[in-house]
This record gives sequence, structure tokens and C-alpha cells, in this order.
Amino acid sequence: MTQIGLGLAALGRPEYLTVGHSDAVNGRFDPATLEQLCHAVLDAAWDSGIRHLDVARSYGLAERFLGSWLSRHANRRENLAIGSKWGYAYVADFQRDAAVHEVKEHSIAHLAEQWPQTLHELGGAPDHYLIHSVTPDSPALSDTALLDDLRAIAETGTRIGISTSGPHQADVVHAALDIGVFSSVQSTWNPLEPSVGPALARAHDAGWFVVVKEAMANGRLVAENSELARIADSAGVGRDALALAVALSQPWADIVLSGAATVAHLEQNVAALAIDRDLIAASELDLAEAPANYWDNRSRLEWT
Repeated sequence: MTQIGLGLAALGRPEYLTVGHSDAVNGRFDPATLEQLCHAVLDAAWDSGIRHLDVARSYGLAERFLGSWLSRHANRRENLAIGSKWGYAYVADFQRDAAVHEVKEHSIAHLAEQWPQTLHELGGAPDHYLIHSVTPDSPALSDTALLDDLRAIAETGTRIGISTSGPHQADVVHAALDIGVFSSVQSTWNPLEPSVGPALARAHDAGWFVVVKEAMANGRLVAENSELARIADSAGVGRDALALAVALSQPWADIVLSGAATVAHLEQNVAALAIDRDLIAASELDLAEAPANYWDNRSRLEWT
């Protein structure tokens, strides 16, 4: 299994936060057409050796698209690791320019609603099931009844975990490590926002499965004015490949997600596996922003 995984956040709904997303999907905004695109990218991912796939209830119809792809390739399921997330609901209903795309709720009632939905859409249980985007204000880590229900799911063989976002990701990971329910984590890490790195190293040392998301900072790292983009251009390698390669080089990272929205994007991302380590070292410049500034900038990105 390659260390690169495929996240379907940009393939299950018509709009996403990645810079240039609407241009990439080129008008494929209706569910049927988007499902075909999603299947094509999944086929390319399989052919390239990718075996870790990531979805969520809030990724539009991503779970359904993945489930329909799995039904066509039933013999592939045992060779895949699939992660899904609960806690957000997709509310945009495939309407472009929707005022609100997703709504967060970390309640026991929401878990009771969304877990059966995930089982139905995927045609079975995921290997990893994460609370989506846990932040310090989330009640999820202190709700004992909710944690008991998650333990019950864990007893069926699914690893329970958290995904994190926001400027206090490290605090959330450290808090979750002390609870005893979780063994999987997915966090935003990239050269612009590396603050969670030491916490992820601790989680990895504790036996957790660590997944990196947003390794390209929603496209910001590959923009024209990026220092990493300048290094990639000078070396004659893909900007997105270099950004992913830097994340792949972190010793605690089990999987780094590609957020590819097209087959061409996926092929460019997979090229990260061939990036020379000397070039990776040269790319680890002091690009970090203050976490609060990074997340403020992210919050200003437009859904396209």
C-alpha cells in the first residue's frame, strides 16, 4: 500500500474550498456526472497502488459514490482501508453558491443517525470512523454516553478516531490521547501550518494511525507566489508533488491524503513518491504562519 491516500472531499459535492476547484471539475456539478468522475479517479487511484480512501458524511454523496464503486469491484474491498467521519451534515443539496454547505453537530443523536447512514452507503463498516473536525469547544471528548457508544462501535472492529482543524489541533490530540477510546487521527499539516506535528508524533508513538490532510493547504502552497512553488519550478518537479512529498517525509505520517479532483491531478500527486529526499530537505523552509493567521486565511477561502 502506497503511503498516499485519496480523500473524496472534492469529488462528492459540486463545490469545495480548494483554490481553482471549479475549473478542475469543468462543469461536472450534477450528481450523476460527478459520480462518473469520482469513479474514474478511484480507478486511477487503485491502478496507482492507493489503498487508503477517505470519505465523510458531509462530503456530499462521497460515501454513496464510493459504495457504488465498491459494488462494481467487490473483490477490492479486502485490500482497502476506508475511513469515514461523522459530525457534520451536508446541507447544500448540490446547489451551487449555497450560503451554507455543512453543519456541525457532535451529539449522541447525530452519531446514532449518521453511523447507520455510513453503513448503508458504503455497504458495510469503514475501517476507521472519526469524529469530524474536533475543536476545543466540541462536547465530543467529554460526553461519556457518546464515548460509550463509540467504544461499542470499536468493539465491532472499526478503529475510532478524531479529525482535527483550527489553531488548537495539538491541544485536541493531546486531550484525546488521554481518553482511551481513540486510535486514529486525521489532522491538517503542511509547511504553512505544522503546529500539530509534535502531537501527531506522540499519537504515532502511542500506536495511533496518523493521516495528514490538506498537505497542499487547499491549493495555497502551489499558488504562483508560494516559495515552495518557486523551489518546485526551479527543480523541474510538480508543485503539488513537492508539497505532498514534504508531508510524506514526516516520520509519524502513516498516510498523506491526495485531494485530487481529476485523474490528471491524481497522477501529478502520485509523482510525490519519486521526489528526491535532498529536494524535500531543501523545501522545508520556515514557511509557517501563526496558526491563528493560517486558519483565518483558510476561513476566507471561497467554495468554488
